[in-house]
Amino acid sequence: MEANGYEIGPGADLKGADLKGVHLRGANLIGANLTEADLSGANLEEAHLRWAHFTGADLTGANLERAYLDLATLRGADLHGAILAGADLH
Repeated sequence: MEANGYEIGPGADLKGADLKGVHLRGANLIGANLTEADLSGANLEEAHLRWAHFTGADLTGANLERAYLDLATLRGADLHGAILAGADLH
């Protein structure tokens, strides 16, 4: 899968990637590096984000409904206005 010229998949190195507003519903990004990535307004509904790294990422207004975020690193991530209903944060 590709979005904004970036290859999307498990373990992908997307550090600093511009993924504003992308549609990644149900995407498998297990273990991906999304450090400082711009995911503002992105649709990550039901995405598999276990062990993903979101340190310093911009997730403002992102849709993370029912996303699997267990064991993800969210330190310093901006989640202002993000939708987290039903997300797995264990």
